[in-house]
Amino acid sequence: MNKRIPAALFALTLLTSAACTPAPKENKIADPGASTSGSVELWHFFTEREAEAIDTVIKDFEASHPNIKVTVKSGQDDSKVTQAIGAGNGPDIGLSYSTDIVGKFCSSGAWVDLTQYIARDKVDLNQLNATTRQYTEFGGKRCAMPFLADAYGMFYNKDLFAKAGIAGPPKTLDELTEDAKKLTTRNADGSLKTVGFLPLYDFYENAAAHLAPATGAKWLTDDGKSAVGTDPNWKTLLTWQKNLVDWYGYDKLTKFKAGLGDEFSADNAFQKGQVAINIDAEYRLAFLKDQSPNLKYGVAPLPAADASRYGGGYVTGNILGISKNAKNPEAAWELIKYLTTNDAAVTKLAGLLKNVPTTTKSIADPTLNSDADFKTFIDIFNNPNSMTTPPSASGPAYQETFGQFLVNYQAGKVKDLNAGLKSADQQVNSVMQLGG
Repeated sequence: MNKRIPAALFALTLLTSAACTPAPKENKIADPGASTSGSVELWHFFTEREAEAIDTVIKDFEASHPNIKVTVKSGQDDSKVTQAIGAGNGPDIGLSYSTDIVGKFCSSGAWVDLTQYIARDKVDLNQLNATTRQYTEFGGKRCAMPFLADAYGMFYNKDLFAKAGIAGPPKTLDELTEDAKKLTTRNADGSLKTVGFLPLYDFYENAAAHLAPATGAKWLTDDGKSAVGTDPNWKTLLTWQKNLVDWYGYDKLTKFKAGLGDEFSADNAFQKGQVAINIDAEYRLAFLKDQSPNLKYGVAPLPAADASRYGGGYVTGNILGISKNAKNPEAAWELIKYLTTNDAAVTKLAGLLKNVPTTTKSIADPTLNSDADFKTFIDIFNNPNSMTTPPSASGPAYQETFGQFLVNYQAGKVKDLNAGLKSADQQVNSVMQLGG
């Protein structure tokens, strides 16, 4: 699901899996449709069973819009879409796994402004979650619409918790530290055998963006400049993380991490019981069901520095847009409108892909909310303490730049955190100016 999403924000990488599960029943999705006709081409990054889920809903669209024929190309990541648009032969519609690309696509005109279509068809954007509205526009242009969402929280191993005498999931960062230590075991030579929580920023989903909601750390100031050197919440987060890294021993952590399996394989460290607490999104539920059906686990919001912030997490998602060289923009808009505002279509997609839906009615769907674990992520998605990463004309470059600083910092290469953050601030601003 939206697997979407960049597994680590140090680079835009394609995340794929066979994580989708079939919907309980095949519902016919009705849509008034329009007189629009012709063919339209959709490129997306999904593969295997997830691609089949997309095909299922596309067939529903064609049934309710018999005058429109949709050609789908799967396995197309952002770089392929961007190159095709630049060469003048891009698809009518691109489905991206990264909200971080919105700033680039909007500011460059690679994706067209959808405002004219939204206004003409009287589409009520208030039916969309506020966070998704935020990450689908930039610079006064709405060049994208949200295609499902991801909400990041915490997964924990119930058996390991019980063995360590821990009653429930940590709600604060201090509690996370305490639990992580209790859950950690070492070999006779002092090397790590199991880790309560692996705090390295370059491990699985531990990107700075995914952890920032724990302290409310902001990326940008109101005038669009870097805030990493001035927002004290970043220092709070970094200090907490480094203290835990030092308790484990950086060298021991890196050695332990090197022996862990791929994040999206059955050898995932959390699924193998090698890591007791892990930051991840709702799509992990499908992986667990498919790859580790016997694992006893629980899910919860991200622990927070201040208990008053508890309940939130990181929110992102997939996005849809019309490329500037679309051959049939009208048909493209009709399909985008269907996939992002038709409540039945959105609900069906959420059920198939196991991602968070994005319209008011679909979020409240009783079938989706009947799964207690999935509902936890819906609640995170709706929580006012949840955060996303703001779009920028430089795309994800500002996060990648700060991410490199964090990797150096956790390795002990930054001796003065205040000076280091000030330098990182300057580097981020420089990258953003170049990107703009």
